[in-house]
This record gives sequence, structure tokens and C-alpha cells, in this order.
Amino acid sequence: MDQLLAMRAFTRVVESGNFTRAADSLDMPNATMSKLVQELEAHLGVRLLLRTTRKVTVTPEGQDYYAKATRILNDLEDIDSSFNVARSRARGNLRIDVGGLTARDVLIPLLPDFMGRYPDIRIDLGVADRSVDLISDNVDCVIRGGALDDSSLVARHIGDAVMVTCAAPAYLKQYGVPAYPEELKNGHRLVSYVSSQNGRAMPFRFERDGASLEIKLEHRIGINESNAHFGAAMAGLGIIQTFMHSASPALREGSLVEILAKWRPPSYPFHVVYPRNRYLTYRLRVFIDWLLECFPARVHGIGPG
Repeated sequence: MDQLLAMRAFTRVVESGNFTRAADSLDMPNATMSKLVQELEAHLGVRLLLRTTRKVTVTPEGQDYYAKATRILNDLEDIDSSFNVARSRARGNLRIDVGGLTARDVLIPLLPDFMGRYPDIRIDLGVADRSVDLISDNVDCVIRGGALDDSSLVARHIGDAVMVTCAAPAYLKQYGVPAYPEELKNGHRLVSYVSSQNGRAMPFRFERDGASLEIKLEHRIGINESNAHFGAAMAGLGIIQTFMHSASPALREGSLVEILAKWRPPSYPFHVVYPRNRYLTYRLRVFIDWLLECFPARVHGIGPG
């Protein structure tokens, strides 16, 4: 039995919640994955997992072994990394999840630089404005904006986006240009971004001279995907609040117009998030370091492109 491989197989089954996803994440047949775990259990003389046709349950002994095994795998990764400092040696597959507008306007334009630095790293990019379970979905990290409330995850702050309130010229011609935030209550049409987590519309927020204001109105239309949300403003459906780095080309072209510029929304924080207990691979470390280097300028609207 390859004990190290068996440990990796077992920890990935625990993290993903079933053998099929675990096998896919390690690029091995399902039968091989199952055999490795069985051999590990026989070697230890304990049952680590309880299997049914519907789910896999970790036994108390399995939970204890998982905690110790992840520490060992982390240590091994650290040892490998200390002898593997050349950039060209970072290799393997990275599974990354990111929101639609952030993928389109920030991450993807930056990726040629990353792929040029680390040609042996392959990326599987999941793009959607919805939460993923990093463990069960076998995702290495996610890039997310806004407040974070899951203490089981590690979050690294990677930048703050400038926000802007804007609408299409045709909309402003029909409904007028509000001079201050409270005027939005006077017959204006708001296009709200709706959270895919809780189904709630994000309020319109404003700041000026240290004062904060939040406008909560019944929206004309609510959209839970950032590209479609942005497209609704371009189509003249109403007023949105969005990222300056996404709106800048349309603002320059005149297809969108910034309004309430003296009442800019507060900046929007972005984080790269990854599981606390999963060992941090060298390829993920270099990706996070690269994000910390390149992401802040781009998301703040001063990066290239």
C-alpha cells in the first residue's frame, strides 16, 4: 500500500463527501480510490468511513485520523515547497471560483501574466455569482466580495473596489438626474443586485464627508447575476450600483453616466478564501501571492487594460 497516497485519498473523500468527487479531484478511478481507503483501514485496524449508497459518514476514529493526516500532508507540502522554489516548478490543477463580473473584468484580463509565470499550472475556473462549498465541491479557493461570515474558512484581503452609481442616458432623459440620494424615492427605477445566498436585494449605499446613507426601496427589477445586472443598466432599465472597474469603459463611451458622484458608495472589499484544514499546495500559495501582487490595482481601477 502507498500510505501517503492512501492518506491523500482518505482526506479528499472526507473533504468532498463522496468517493466519486474525491476520485475526480485526484484524477484516479473510483475503484482505486475505494481500494486505497480500504487498505488504509485494514492497515490501521479501524473503520474510518461508514459507506451507504447515499452518503459517506466519517467515524470518530476517522475524524481523529483526518485531523492528524492533514497536518502531516501540510508538513510534507511545506518541505516540498522549501526545495521547490523555482517558479517553473509550480504545477498541477487549480480549481478557482469567482463571480461573473469579477471574472470578466479583473481576473481573466490578468491571467495571461499568471499563466506566463507558471506554465505548468492548469486552471479550472468556475464562474457564477453563487456560493460554493469549497470542501464538497473540491474548490481550492474562491474570490469573493463583500462581508464574509464563515469562520471555518481562511480569508485573505486582496483589494477594495471603487463603486459607482450609474444609469443609461436614455433612462436619465426619461426620469431625470437625481441631485441627492433621497431623490431616488421620487419615482426612480432601481435595478437591484439580489444575493444568491439569501434572495435579498442589496440596498443602495452612499457616503459623503464621513456620513453614510442607505436607501431601501422596492426595486423595479432584481437580478442575481452580475453581468446581467450590469446589462440591465446598459439597456436603460434603471439605476445600478456597480464596480468602477467594470463601468469605466461604458462611462468613457457615454453609454452609462455616473450620477450622485458626490455620494459615492463605500468601497467593496475582495478576499481570496480557502478551507482552513485542507493542506495549502505550493500552486495555491503562488496563486494567492500573485493575487496579492496584481489584484489590488486592477480592482481599484488603476491596473492595465
